[in-house]
Amino acid sequence: MKKILVIGGGSIGERHVRCFQKTARTDVVLCETNKELRQRITDSYALQSSFASLDDALDAHFDGAVICTPAQLHVPMAQRLVERRLATLIEKPLSISMDGISDLQLATNAHQASVSVAYVMRQHPALVAMKRALASGDFGRPVQIVYTGGQHFPFYRPAYREIYYTKHETGGGAIQDALTHVMNAAEWIVGPVTRLVADAAHCVLAGVDVEDTVHVVTRHGGVLGSFSMNQHQAVSESRLTVVCERGAVRFEGHRHRWLTSSEPGGVWHVENEFTLERDDLFVSQANAFLDQMDGTAASACTLDESLQTLKVNLAALESVKTGKWMQI
Repeated sequence: MKKILVIGGGSIGERHVRCFQKTARTDVVLCETNKELRQRITDSYALQSSFASLDDALDAHFDGAVICTPAQLHVPMAQRLVERRLATLIEKPLSISMDGISDLQLATNAHQASVSVAYVMRQHPALVAMKRALASGDFGRPVQIVYTGGQHFPFYRPAYREIYYTKHETGGGAIQDALTHVMNAAEWIVGPVTRLVADAAHCVLAGVDVEDTVHVVTRHGGVLGSFSMNQHQAVSESRLTVVCERGAVRFEGHRHRWLTSSEPGGVWHVENEFTLERDDLFVSQANAFLDQMDGTAASACTLDESLQTLKVNLAALESVKTGKWMQI
């Protein structure tokens, strides 16, 4: 059994506590500064112990840790964990700036630490199957990637006005909170974004002024891309389509399925459809991280890959301000 420290007891931290327990491969301990929240989670999940500060927690022994704090704290916390040679899973996004990342990379290499970033879409079996189909070459070279999606954020996160989401400086807004998942998945599938231009605005969500509606036009080398997302529409839906020389593939996240089309004038064909509960991808992510710790699997999303997606986040935010194309 691995002993895992979850740092931060907000909604995502609580989910990691629950999902690492569901692997039946770990003893989970929580670090949370809020006394009431720490006690509630400790009691709800029958944790053997918990800590009020990271300093206290690091005096104990752990095999690995999961960072679930606001994004501006990710890199300095990861630096401390890596220097102690702890396997580290960092919630997305990696950070809200480039500060400290070079030092983290150096420390990770020097201490041969096992580090991964929690872009959980990489665990979706439909997306994994779609990526494999594209890699087979059956559809030819990808030439275009298109995303459309949205959901009613207050329905899923009713406390959004009281958490990190309210400020860019803590990782909030649609670009850093939601679109970053899609961008990371897109880069995983067709390659890194090399330039982009973005438009975004706060349109609907009450009680915040960060963007809730985003449009981004990208280039991934020779692949053209476009991404449209909002966080206020009633219906939750998510479609990522890759158009190739000899057909197209599509991932429908809201239906947990992937589809193909190759006949001119034809229709989409469902290749496979999966039944998933909300925790399932996070349990898969926890198992993948534990496999990485055991040396039986590579990082699901490496530090370098998440750094590339961070650059996309920052470029999109800057493009919204300036209205200019950004080179990455």
